[in-house]
Amino acid sequence: MDTMGAIGAGIAIAAENLFPPLPSEVILPLAGFTASRGDMHLAAAIIWTTVGSVVGALIWYAVGAAVGRDRTRGILARLPLVKMADVDKAEAWFGKHGVKTIFFGRMIPIFRSFISIPAGVERMSLPVFLLFTALGSAIWNTVFILLGYQLGQNWDAVEQYVGILQYAVIAAVIVAVVAFVVLRIRSNRRDRERARHRVRRQEPR
Repeated sequence: MDTMGAIGAGIAIAAENLFPPLPSEVILPLAGFTASRGDMHLAAAIIWTTVGSVVGALIWYAVGAAVGRDRTRGILARLPLVKMADVDKAEAWFGKHGVKTIFFGRMIPIFRSFISIPAGVERMSLPVFLLFTALGSAIWNTVFILLGYQLGQNWDAVEQYVGILQYAVIAAVIVAVVAFVVLRIRSNRRDRERARHRVRRQEPR
């Protein structure tokens, strides 16, 4: 993050929006921590990560508006870590609550990527979409960046206690990420296999 700077943090957050479920909950505190060490301006970190969030959301909005629901779902189904049940929930939530889901959806993991799709499919007013996306993203990003910033500000007080603990945390994060990826891929494979079986049963004999 030191070498990437605020713009790099924004690019990482845009990627998190485009390729869910990459964890912004890791990227954002790291940006805040880097800012606390003087390698990045705090305001720049918040601004650029929010820009990244909006850009990532806008791309999915544009895809939904350009190719429609079915083709967009086809694209998502090919992404190895995407669970279509999450997409279904985002669509249902948007269908029930409309515009406010864009604001609140930006603060819900995984949903913040998918909620842009029904907005695009339904051709929600672009200025309204951008406004609520920016507001929700700014709140979410600011909270996590400030958490990382506060940790960095108090690092001298906790550094002596970190030692072995930091390696344990890193190992735990790696194991958790690997386990999540493996379980998500297996779950998606099972879902696709069930879908194939349903299609076969419905085919005329």
